[in-house]
Amino acid sequence: MCLKNIFIAGSLLCLAVVTTALLPLENDADVTVSDEEWISLFNGEDLEGWTPKFTGYDPGINYNNTFRVEDGLLTVSYDEWDEFNGEFGHLFYKDSFSNYKIRAEYRFIGEQVKGGEGWALRNNGLMLHGQHPETMARDQEFPVSVEVQLLGGNGEDPRSTANLCTPGTNVVLDGELFTPHCTTSDSKTYHGDQWVTVEVEVRGSEIFKHYVNGEQVMEYTDPQYDERDETAQPLIEGTNLLIDRGTISIQAESHPTQFRIIEVLPLDE
Repeated sequence: MCLKNIFIAGSLLCLAVVTTALLPLENDADVTVSDEEWISLFNGEDLEGWTPKFTGYDPGINYNNTFRVEDGLLTVSYDEWDEFNGEFGHLFYKDSFSNYKIRAEYRFIGEQVKGGEGWALRNNGLMLHGQHPETMARDQEFPVSVEVQLLGGNGEDPRSTANLCTPGTNVVLDGELFTPHCTTSDSKTYHGDQWVTVEVEVRGSEIFKHYVNGEQVMEYTDPQYDERDETAQPLIEGTNLLIDRGTISIQAESHPTQFRIIEVLPLDE
């Protein structure tokens, strides 16, 4: 075969290969795509779908306009407060969840309001598997829940985030029932006003896993009501203490905070 014919044949072969590669597959099942569909709980415009509850007030009262949207950010603001006197606030999403991942991007801004507790400096939280605000007592400070504590550094000392706190609950940690109120994670310290991403994988009443900026920092199992706790006792049905679902809320504990993302990825039951 002459060189001209070899060139033409080779060109036709390459064209056939390229054309075949560009043809759609007959079976769409052969195409690998991501099926993760995160649901945004915050629409970036207003507090639609969210209910505030402050200590000493009925659900639905947004005390001192604390929870608001500013520049597209879900904001916990204290610029209309003179002093904090124990009016702990929580903002509840309307739906409850069982098996899911939750992802939030948060940062602390400004100064703590006068009267805030020392431990509440740069302090917020994702309250998971929580009770509904309508079931809280008027003067109740915190919803019965599993709290993924969100903390910021003070600029000097080590201070982890995505810690565990247990208002009205207990968990099994390292194979043993954990009854103290809080314990720290293995996360780094995040000083200043930087954005931090916290993600939690929740599997009903089985297991919780905490992640900070993509790194796992904590794991525990068997979230359950603390039968010794007066706020938890009305929620216990029979002898089963395990909690397999509940509400999601964020906090207002005296330090201004902003969230730019709060989203949930439902998982298979």
